[in-house]
Order: sequence, then C-alpha cells, then structure tokens
Amino acid sequence: MNAESQIQAIEQKVVALISPDPESFLVEVRIRPGNSVRIFIDSDQGMSIDKLAGYNRSLYKQIEESGFFPNGDFSLEISSPGLEEPLKLHRQYLKNVGRPVEVVLKNGIRIVGKLSSVTNDEIVLEEEKGNKKIKELVPHTISYNDIKTTKIQTKW
Repeated sequence: MNAESQIQAIEQKVVALISPDPESFLVEVRIRPGNSVRIFIDSDQGMSIDKLAGYNRSLYKQIEESGFFPNGDFSLEISSPGLEEPLKLHRQYLKNVGRPVEVVLKNGIRIVGKLSSVTNDEIVLEEEKGNKKIKELVPHTISYNDIKTTKIQTKW
C-alpha cells in the first residue's frame, strides 16, 4: 500500500471516528518517513485534550489491526492544528473570524489584518494603516484561489 492510499484509508477511519461529534472535523493526515502518522483534527468550539487522547487510542488500535504498516511499525500523533499551522479549510476560516491573521498571496504579497468576514469564495481582511493618531482600516477582499497561506497571528 503506497503512502497516498494509506492516507486515504486513514482519513476514512478518522472521519468515521469523529462523525458522532458534528462540531469536529478532519483537517489533515500526514505520513512522514519512518511511518510517523500525524493527524490534525479541529472543532468549531475548540478541541479538548481528553477528546484528542480518546481519538488517538481508538485510531491507534484500528490502524494496528488493519495492517497498514508491516509489523505494526508506526507512530501516531493526533492534535488540533497549532498556531504555526496554516488555515486549510473553510470551517477554519469561519472559526477564526475576528482574529488577526497573516495572508500570503500566491504572488508573494503579504497582508496582515483582522479576518472580518468569510464567504464560500473569498475572505475579507481589514488592514490597519496609518500612525498612532490617524488610523485607517483598509478592507481587502481576497479569493481563496489567490491565497498561498493564512496563519493566525498572536499579539504578546
């Protein structure tokens, strides 16, 4: 079984596993060298560590029994995507409306601003320009097709 078919098979198992919780959704499955399986699951209301640990135990057993990896030679990590992970799904954009984000466009332009709205085709970002006394909010409507990456920004 090649890596792509392993990913698809694991994705199916994850979707079936999380289906009882309609707020949870699969973001991505990655298989790295050495059969290191990394799965990102998110939720519209945030993901608890206990829920992720339960998913990990159940899925580990299913993968082990399925024989995807010879001799059970694999490791499994299930987590929610951290701040270092870019947004990938429409649901993630919806969940993060109102938060500051950095969008890098496919043409290399970088825009930082507040994610103010999301539709099925595009996002609207409000970039703050100006100095301390005179600030202006500049809206940017960006098609998903033009986005290379979008990452949540934190202010410390």
